[in-house]
Amino acid sequence: MSDEIPKSAPPKPKSHGRLSVQASLTPRDLMADLRVAGAWRAKVITLFPEAFPGVLGLSLTGKALDLGLWALETIDLRGFGLGRHKNVDDTPAGGGAGMVLRADVLGPALETAAYGTPQDRGAWPVIYLSPRGKPLDQAMARRFAAGSGVTLLCGRFEGVDERVLEHYGVEEVSLGDFVLTGGEIAAMALLDATVRLLPNVLGNQASTEEESFSVGLLEHPQYTKPAEWMGRAIPDVLQSGHHGKIAEWRQAQSEAITRARRPDLWAQREKRKT
Repeated sequence: MSDEIPKSAPPKPKSHGRLSVQASLTPRDLMADLRVAGAWRAKVITLFPEAFPGVLGLSLTGKALDLGLWALETIDLRGFGLGRHKNVDDTPAGGGAGMVLRADVLGPALETAAYGTPQDRGAWPVIYLSPRGKPLDQAMARRFAAGSGVTLLCGRFEGVDERVLEHYGVEEVSLGDFVLTGGEIAAMALLDATVRLLPNVLGNQASTEEESFSVGLLEHPQYTKPAEWMGRAIPDVLQSGHHGKIAEWRQAQSEAITRARRPDLWAQREKRKT
């Protein structure tokens, strides 16, 4: 967005990971930046910064966070609240149940998050986790991973003031046709789907190329030792050592499972062939 320093001075954003870097409201010596050069970054605006990194701090994503392969920064929305009680919401214009996050609270938070990030939304999208957004899919995760980072806005209550989404060109993304109490869980899911696609995070690039959705199909069944369990044996072809036949079997299984379980995906695949 802009390199202009926000006029307000809310609490300093919190970063996670041994080599991740905190955003500052004042200029600083870039040589003092401990973050690995070029690391992908995520900024999360939330009323519950203590929820992060959560599961993102575990397993491979957590290891990658510690190594500085990506950086996570939380921005506490409450710090931008108004008045003695740091209010962040108000009643819906026109009446109705619930509360709506205020534009004059969200605006300064987004301006703070934008400091030091590219103006190009392709390189750094700003995303609001919303049930009315476009469903998150693998192609979207690849698009996010190809950029420099993302800013995620976690909503609460009845949502956010529409003017904020319009003014800042915010992209709305949904996990599916259901409603959560807030955007934090959805933000973690989006980040997990994206971070695992970053270079060197999984350690085996072939894993991301063969899994579900990568080629428009659901993944084939997987097996491991023991060769027989509860009277069920591993299919003979997988123990044959014939790589060509194994590949054919896996392809056929993926196609059959996709046709049966996700006819919508199968229809899209068939349409692409025409």
